Order: sequence, then C-alpha cells, then structure tokens
Amino acid sequence: MHSKKVTKIGVLTSGGDSPGMNACIRAVVRTGLYHKLEVFGIVRGYSGMIDDDIQSMNSRSVANIIQRGGTILKTARSKEFLTHEGRRKAYDNLKKRGIDGLVIIGGDGSFRGAQVFSNEFDIPCIGVPGTIDKDIAGSDFTIGFDTAVNTAVQAIDKIRDTADAHDRLFIIEVMGRDAGYIALHSGISTGAEHILIPERRTDIEALLRSLQEKEKRQKLVNLVVVAEGDDFGGGNEVSRIIKERLPNVDIRVAILGHIQRGGSPTCLDRVLASRMGYSAVEALIEGRHNVMVGIVNNRMHYTPLDKAVKATQKISEEWMKIVKILAS
Repeated sequence: MHSKKVTKIGVLTSGGDSPGMNACIRAVVRTGLYHKLEVFGIVRGYSGMIDDDIQSMNSRSVANIIQRGGTILKTARSKEFLTHEGRRKAYDNLKKRGIDGLVIIGGDGSFRGAQVFSNEFDIPCIGVPGTIDKDIAGSDFTIGFDTAVNTAVQAIDKIRDTADAHDRLFIIEVMGRDAGYIALHSGISTGAEHILIPERRTDIEALLRSLQEKEKRQKLVNLVVVAEGDDFGGGNEVSRIIKERLPNVDIRVAILGHIQRGGSPTCLDRVLASRMGYSAVEALIEGRHNVMVGIVNNRMHYTPLDKAVKATQKISEEWMKIVKILAS
C-alpha cells in the first residue's frame, strides 16, 4: 500500500490496441473527476510520456467514445522506455505536471514497463488488462477478447457457407501468437473440426488421419481453425503440409488478420472495461501500488503486476476433449 494521496493521475494505452480501451479510458477519466482528481491523457503510450505528449482531460474529452474501437489516446511500442534515460525523461514530464499516479491499459509488456518505472521513481501504477489474446493471469477476461472472438465467429460462419457450397476444406487463421484462446473459443462456437493452438504440439499425423477418415465418411465441410502462433507457423504452412500428403483435397486458406482487432466493442467488453477503469482509479485512491485490476468469478481481483506478467492462463485438457468429441 502507498501512503501519499494521489491528486493528479495519468492514463495511457500501450501495446496492441483492443476494442473496449475507449470505454476504459472514459471510466478512468470520469471516476477521477468524480473524486476531484485532475486527469491527464498520455498520447501514444510510453512514447508520449517521453515526448511530453500529455493533455489535460475533462468529461467532454471522453464523450461519445464508449462505442468506438481502437483508442483515442493511440498506442505505440517504445524502445526508449526500455532505457533508464528514457524512463527518467518520462518521469520528469510527469513531475512537472504533478502527476502522482498512473493507469496503464495494455498487456504484459506494458505491465513490465510500469513495474520497472514505478520501482525506480515511486509512482504508483495500476494495470488494466487490455488485449484481445486473453493471455494474462489474474482476470477471467481481458478487454477486447469478447469482441475479437465474436468478429472471428461471424467471419468463420460466413466461410462455412461457402465451404459447404463447394465441399472444400477451409483453414482459417485467427490471431494469437502465444495464446490459443481466440482459436479455441471461435473454433468451438463455429463447430470447427480441428483447432490448432500454440499451447499444444500439433499432431499433424492425427490431423491427416482424421481428414482422410472424414473424406471416406463423405463429411465434406471441414473447418480447421489455426492460431497464428501454432507450432507449424499458421494457416499457410498447415495447408502446405496437408496438400503434400492429401493432394486430392481442395483447400482454401483464410487469414482473418487485423479485422479481429477493430470494431465496436461488445456489451461484455464495454461493461468489463467500465468496471475495470472505475476500479483502477479507486485502487489508486485506496493507495494500492503496482497491481493489475482483474475480474475473477465476477468479482474485482488485484494481482501484483509481476505475477500478472509471468503467469499466463493455462488451457485445460477438458477444453481439448470437448473439441474432439463435438467435432467427431
């Protein structure tokens, strides 16, 4: 716990953008103002902190943004913030405005930066998990995950229609360099035959056997959902291996890419982001220091930033069993 009372707070978005970040910024600004704090928006994440791109925010600054994807504060990855000189520059810019608390909306890289910065300069930092990948321990959901999955589901449903019309095998690549949650959830909810994720070694022989067996059974619509970080290197690579081994199969690859990042956030993401933004400010006022706000079993939960960084959620055996049984 931190003893000094905060009077001026800064909010920034860092790392990859995710739908719902704006709803969170809005909640931080309005909760801060309600508690008579001055609130500053830091543009382009840690880069803006170093470049002194910091602006005072009022209630109007966040009007009409709750439904917008992306982030009005913009985001960037900052190499300079990894150096002590860069962080010193950032601190000097905060100090001259009297900013004595920070809310960082981002992923584990952003939290690592916050942790180091806070330890060096004694500014309390509260992390809010904003990432479509849902790969941070300490929260059942991260801001943007629900929207990204729904975007993927809509796209895969449309692809299934054309796959059905042509009796084709479709390999659909979704985002997730290190985490398979988007693949898992979108794959289960669209009835994919196979889901390939980074957390599991892909048994390519089993996949080929299953496709051959389904061909014999005349099960003609086959969807394989692949996370981009799958150990075969994503959709194109999986397609190449299948083509080599099963030359008669008509295969198409669809890479959903950055459409999963954008768009208007779902109700779940808006509510989640609003609760988390509100709780982040309350945590600063209560004197909490270096924690991430999360929601576990629908209750607010505080995880030390270093724990939120190191641990990632695990995908259980049961999930994989569900996929296997429902696709058979």
